[in-house]
Amino acid sequence: MTADADRQQAAGIIQAVEDIYAAPTAYRDPSPIPTIGPTPPVPQPGRPPMSQRATDASILMLAAGAASLPIGGSTALVLHALGHVDPATLAIGAAAPVALVLAIGALIRAAGRSVQGIGAETHHHYNGPVSQQHHTVSTQTRGLIAKTINKQ
Repeated sequence: MTADADRQQAAGIIQAVEDIYAAPTAYRDPSPIPTIGPTPPVPQPGRPPMSQRATDASILMLAAGAASLPIGGSTALVLHALGHVDPATLAIGAAAPVALVLAIGALIRAAGRSVQGIGAETHHHYNGPVSQQHHTVSTQTRGLIAKTINKQ
């Protein structure tokens, strides 16, 4: 080949490449998308859309339901075991949870009565010079694992 033929071939290749890059490679339709159309909505898979509070409540209910399975299974096992014993043992087994609840209730009531006496007003009478300091403490307790913040 001659130099002129090589130049013509190179010019043809360059022209072909420029023609390819000159053509548009994508097109975006600028017309607006209609907001309402004749197509009905299609239910989507998964949980239905709801507020964050409702989502949190449903997750809590699912967790509580899953946590109740071992309790129900152990209760069924105890009742099955108690079904094969004499009536006196059955009565003791049935009364034990009730006695436990009553004991816990009595403990809570006793603790409540002892707490009521803490905030009672006290009067002190002294002879001679007395120095009094008055300050107020503001307490906030927050969180599942309690964190108490005392501010003076």
